[in-house]
Amino acid sequence: MSNAAAPEQGLPEQALDVPALQAWLQQHIPGFQGPLEISRFAGGQSNPTYRLRTPRKSYVLRRKPPGVLLKGAHAIEREARVLMALANTQVPVPHVYGLCTDEQVIGSWFYVMDMVEGRVFWDASFSDVPADERAAYMDAMNEVLARLHQVDYAAIGLADYGKTGGYVARQIQRWSGQYQNDQDAGRHPAMDALVEWLPKHIPAADQVAITHGDFRADNMIFHPSEPRVLAVLDWELSTLGDPLADFAYHAMMFRMPSDILGGIAGVDLQAAGLPDEAAYVQAYCERVGIEGIKDLDFYIIFNMFRFAAILHGIKARSVRGTASSANAKEMGDRFQRVADLAWAQVERANQRAASH
Repeated sequence: MSNAAAPEQGLPEQALDVPALQAWLQQHIPGFQGPLEISRFAGGQSNPTYRLRTPRKSYVLRRKPPGVLLKGAHAIEREARVLMALANTQVPVPHVYGLCTDEQVIGSWFYVMDMVEGRVFWDASFSDVPADERAAYMDAMNEVLARLHQVDYAAIGLADYGKTGGYVARQIQRWSGQYQNDQDAGRHPAMDALVEWLPKHIPAADQVAITHGDFRADNMIFHPSEPRVLAVLDWELSTLGDPLADFAYHAMMFRMPSDILGGIAGVDLQAAGLPDEAAYVQAYCERVGIEGIKDLDFYIIFNMFRFAAILHGIKARSVRGTASSANAKEMGDRFQRVADLAWAQVERANQRAASH
């Protein structure tokens, strides 16, 4: 969920230590002046996020949740690192003022960045703008993702931001293990079939780039009136990975229904003023200088499987009563649907292969 887009709410009982935070802000933000007013963004994101208002401007604070955390989870230091590394590239990101690893300040690690004012669209149909402008909004997303994948990650200090190579194979192994080892949400035939099918069909090509991991319309701030991305948000899943897998996650919107990740499957694309999947893929390929993505079906199936595994985990936490989000049951209940959708893509790909 996009943090800067979510409605704001009052602070919970465990409010931030305002004097301590204000002292840190004065030390790390040139020209910072209070008084400081704080509100929390509502929503299901795993890292609590706050708007910090001052008379002159607003900032955003992202923190790890207080308390004992799973190893590797809520790695806001990675978010801060990738945002700072991308600051002087063609990828639009908010300016980060600093990362605080002193838990004495507010009780957990946090970083502070600029509040980027603009528009957020909750689905990829861009139905809030005139039909003749929607293709330009889609193209703006396409361009930004292509730019990200062309960044020289070593040159901006991210050579050790993740393992290089074998990304898809590692992801399949990781999510298959999580699915098989967590019995509370049950098994599903389509998911079991995917666990068996995917490792046998991994493409030989193994490119490496900075990958966002959750690149979709509602994780971006658009210009208030133009089809232009001002900031890409929510870098929690970013790493060094396969750019084609990252693009396929984004392009999955063409095969997802509107109630899952804001997809546009079933939309009359021509009537809505939107490009079709083939045109969208072609635009990306031209930007990154490749002929095409011959394994696009595999990459989309892989991403649907990964998303189904995430939903399976949410469902299991809901069953155990440990889910943090209020809509965890509703999200978890989509697990079987997404697994079925992924297996339907396998059958579709097989039919296409048989007809050629």
